[in-house]
Amino acid sequence: MTSTVDYLTTVRVKASPDALFDALTTVTGLAAWWNPVTGSGATGGELRFLMNTPEPLVIRVEEAARPTSVRWTVVDCPFLPDWIGTRPTFTITPVDGDTSELVFHHQGLSEALECFGMCSRSWQHYMTSLRDYLEAGDGSPFGSPAPRPPTSTSGRDIPP
Repeated sequence: MTSTVDYLTTVRVKASPDALFDALTTVTGLAAWWNPVTGSGATGGELRFLMNTPEPLVIRVEEAARPTSVRWTVVDCPFLPDWIGTRPTFTITPVDGDTSELVFHHQGLSEALECFGMCSRSWQHYMTSLRDYLEAGDGSPFGSPAPRPPTSTSGRDIPP
């Protein structure tokens, strides 16, 4: 029996839990570190991330519990169908007065998926982008001129 491990990372950020929560749940915050988006990041909402394909990545917001937890389910992903049904989750814990810890777990994004290596590198980039956005006011979202990791071997840029 083969064991698969989901993508999991922890990031410390010099920001309050509320600021981190806002970066994960507002259209302005998400666009500043990850990708242009429309919709609502509130519990029960739907987010539509506009990437490099005509059809958006569609995410249902299962929970947005200020300031500790954000849970999503990917409901449509035309450019990475393996993502459909996966569950990105963000758990925020205060460390001290000006620092928070974010545990990001993309449930279902496992080593069994063909995109795991590419997606892991991309998520690492975007977690750094999130930290940079909160600490310095300048993230590296998709489409920004900031350097990004290679996301495919075919030359086609496919962001997570």
